[in-house]
Amino acid sequence: MSSSDPKTRHKPGSWPPALDAAPVPPSSWAKRTGFRPKFSGETNASDSGQIALPPRARENENQPDLEAGRARIASPMANGEQPVSEKGPAVKDQTVKKRREADGTNNGGSGASANGHTGTNGAAETVTAPQPTRRPSRNEEVVDVLPQNVDDEGIVGRRSHMKYELRDTPGLVPIGLYGFQHYLSMLGSLILIPLVIVPAMGGTYEDTANVVSTVLFVSGVTTLLHSFFGSRLPLIQGPSFVYLAPALAIINSPEFQGLNGNNFKHIMKELQGAIIISSAFQAILGYSGLMSLFLRLINPVVVAPTIAAVGLSFYSYGFPLVGTCLEIGAVQILLVIIFSLYLRKISVLGHRIFLIYAVPLGLGITWAAAFLLTEAGTYSYKGCDTNVPASNIISEHCRKHVSRMKHCRIDTSHALKSSPWFRFPYPLQWGTPVFHWKMALVMCVVSVIASVDSVGSYHASALLVASRPPTPGVVSRGIGLEGLSSVLAGLWGTGTGSTTLTENVHTIAVTKMGSRRVVDLGACVLVVLSLVGKVGGFIASIPEVMVAALLCFMWAMLAAFGLSNLRYSETGSYRNIIIVGLSLFLSLSIPAYFQQYGISPNSNLSVPIYFQPFIVASHGPFHSKYGGVNYIMNTLLSLHMVIAFLVAVILDNTVPGSRQERGIYVWSESEAARREPAVVKDYELPFQVGRIFRWVKWIGL
Repeated sequence: MSSSDPKTRHKPGSWPPALDAAPVPPSSWAKRTGFRPKFSGETNASDSGQIALPPRARENENQPDLEAGRARIASPMANGEQPVSEKGPAVKDQTVKKRREADGTNNGGSGASANGHTGTNGAAETVTAPQPTRRPSRNEEVVDVLPQNVDDEGIVGRRSHMKYELRDTPGLVPIGLYGFQHYLSMLGSLILIPLVIVPAMGGTYEDTANVVSTVLFVSGVTTLLHSFFGSRLPLIQGPSFVYLAPALAIINSPEFQGLNGNNFKHIMKELQGAIIISSAFQAILGYSGLMSLFLRLINPVVVAPTIAAVGLSFYSYGFPLVGTCLEIGAVQILLVIIFSLYLRKISVLGHRIFLIYAVPLGLGITWAAAFLLTEAGTYSYKGCDTNVPASNIISEHCRKHVSRMKHCRIDTSHALKSSPWFRFPYPLQWGTPVFHWKMALVMCVVSVIASVDSVGSYHASALLVASRPPTPGVVSRGIGLEGLSSVLAGLWGTGTGSTTLTENVHTIAVTKMGSRRVVDLGACVLVVLSLVGKVGGFIASIPEVMVAALLCFMWAMLAAFGLSNLRYSETGSYRNIIIVGLSLFLSLSIPAYFQQYGISPNSNLSVPIYFQPFIVASHGPFHSKYGGVNYIMNTLLSLHMVIAFLVAVILDNTVPGSRQERGIYVWSESEAARREPAVVKDYELPFQVGRIFRWVKWIGL
């Protein structure tokens, strides 16, 4: 046959066959490896919220060279942006230009690259090399290119769009204004937790005011410590919602149900003991270098459902309490939604005040409306007194309206009048902490979840404000200092541990303020305010229904912040969809089984309905002859975030998937970081402290 003749047989082409059209440039984290999204099932930019890049016009366009470890640049670009041919080339930001000259990375300086060009995630990109460079091995990671995330707010996850970067020092007036703005935008995260746990412990309004002042003091001190000796990123430390659910579980333990006298101080001392032990465990985890090994298991697919589960776990507390005074609570939720979504693009003097101050504005307006309604006598009923306990009310008319009077009126709290003008929060102010191993072990597991939360915040904030992501040693150092900070929180008695607040990243992205000096000044102001007792009294007088309404929004935002970590991975990947979906569903379903086990529909429980999910230790399905083991297992398996973390970390690290599909966090290598002046200035310890601990190779640079 003619076809069998080797001379006439059709010769096959190269394999795999060449594509007819140039593939769409990768638009996600996968760009760092030259990954082609059209082969992976990755969603396009319109689906994932990433930049939709125009198709390549030339072969030598910006493209990572995996073999040479550098990127080939066809034309100069400002901070990696696409040049606009019709309106002229893109103009570089002057602040970034000055910073590059100061770091010695411009015009052939000894910076991140040979000519000072910096990639989209701060990784060095070499345009031309005057001398031969070492050829990296195939498994060596050199090119670090992060996704460029742009939403309709114009918030871009790149340093060039920040007003001030990490080491920038604006004038005293800008520092003061931006510091006030930064902390005011995070007001809810700082003050709301004491307003929940202190009443749950049976504390008075005066106790709530004292705990609020203590929280402000500890938050200011720990933020300063973290800024100088932790990760050195502009991250506010404070009471995290991660600790709220286990704190409520301990508060509602069966041994505390029949207490007589001052329940608040007794339960607070139990919480202090558990927090101190778990914080010491977290400090050891960080400073021993174990956190650097643990980082290999923590990726966006793990962080996203874990943090989302923290926000979703309080659905039983939010609106059921808002419903006690619907005309106040629902209006506040609507106001915050209107400010943060519908009016978010309105700028006043260059600041989007409605977007930045949505929570304090909503609180202030609703509080003023409730004050007018109270003064007008809307919630006054003849012959009824809110100061009389509900059990002593005889009149049926008053019994019918007592709940409405208690939750809708704003003059039921006497915290502002009774609080002193000056009060110094001091350690062990509630008494000597009490240590129980079963509660301490529960908190130790929670401290691991808090560390996972902080890792995601470190990575996301570094992409916005720093020259490069931190090294694993810097992350370990930050986690270790968070452990020490939580020890201080336990000694002073805040009721929860101290950790990086997840809302930091959103605040930095919206305000475009990444200078650590702003955070430092704001922390000093917090310490001063904590000494004014009236400030704590004013915050403690916020009506309970308003607190619940704010928490509905804050917890929803926390769940959204957690899921936003998926932007670093392939959000359209079937593997990731199944892992995240299973993690979220099981984090709601398994705790529901533990919380409902052994409770009949007609059970007359001694706790409010919104606290019933946290009394599982007394009736959970896990039974053995060891009461402490029963307490630990029933409590841990009833926490949504624990289930989400276990399911996600097991599946993500056992189900096969490529690095770009999983969105593996890329941290700077220690050897390369020490050679880059910009990275050293970003993360080295001040006052030459780093030289003293240079022998500790597993933390820091």
